[in-house]
Amino acid sequence: MTRRSFGALMLAALPVGMLASGCDGAPVAIGGLKGTLRAGVRADVVGFGYLNEGTGNYYGMEIDLVNQLADRLGYGEVEFVTVLPENRKEMLLNGEIDLIAGCYSIADSRLENFDFSPAYYDDRVIAVVQNSSLFEGIDDLRGCTFGTMSGANAAPLLSIKLYEIGFTNGEVVTANEDNSDVTFDTWNLVQYPSYQELSDALESGEVDAMVLDGAIAHTYMDDKRTVLPDFVVAEQSFGVATQKGSELSQPVSEAVQEMLDDGTIAALVDKWD
Repeated sequence: MTRRSFGALMLAALPVGMLASGCDGAPVAIGGLKGTLRAGVRADVVGFGYLNEGTGNYYGMEIDLVNQLADRLGYGEVEFVTVLPENRKEMLLNGEIDLIAGCYSIADSRLENFDFSPAYYDDRVIAVVQNSSLFEGIDDLRGCTFGTMSGANAAPLLSIKLYEIGFTNGEVVTANEDNSDVTFDTWNLVQYPSYQELSDALESGEVDAMVLDGAIAHTYMDDKRTVLPDFVVAEQSFGVATQKGSELSQPVSEAVQEMLDDGTIAALVDKWD
């Protein structure tokens, strides 16, 4: 989906001779209006990035954030590109998108490849269970199966947490070739290619708990489910990711910090909460 501002329409109306090329090769109109900002966003997280397939429009806090960011950086257009946990890293590294604003948590392992803006949203990785399971805490899940989304960081964070609290000794008993189905000494891990399939697995009883970002969990909650009490896998914060050392990194960080300082991001969070 592409958003056009009045400035972008004026840019399209200019003769070819009135266009110039910026240092990064993007078209820039006289007056400094840049071309298109390609933003990697989620299409399946209600309240953050959600695609209405009927209209082709994206909605959510991160969509509004990117639009604000584009305006402040002087872009005439925004092209929203759906990203998934399994492809977002490569898409940004390959230059298919200019940034990621899609429930992408700031992590040390990711800082090796990307720059991140200041955090614009604080979240937790949690476990969700069916009410019918009658699980009252993490100790009730010994010998059970946990499900996560393939490509997300929930699986490694869960493994670390369970080891730290003495739930497991971390020993791998069996594992398939791609580690999407792993049996540890006291628990099993199964990873799914989509959050919908993960949610379906919880409903069918294929997994006993699904572990995911709290922001994403809201999309799949109903009155038959609850967050596992007194168990937080990890605290995390979302930031806007750009290529390491790119010309976009500093302007994006400065613009996000401005939006934090002037209350813009707080207002967006309130709007979509």
